Amino acid sequence: MDPKNNGKHWTAAEVEQLKALADGNTPTRVIGLKLQRSPSAVESKAASEGISLKPTNQSPYNRRR
Repeated sequence: MDPKNNGKHWTAAEVEQLKALADGNTPTRVIGLKLQRSPSAVESKAASEGISLKPTNQSPYNRRR
């Protein structure tokens, strides 16, 4: 089942929403659901816009003592 916006151009409002969700550490899959886009479409648009989808404030490699 393809998302509703599959193949459609991104609007400026969608790009702004993508930036806001990425800033809030929202998982890529959830961003895709909210924007009705596939996770791969979200990843490629984020990359082309220079938006980082990497979670912040987490220690690398799950280091716990």
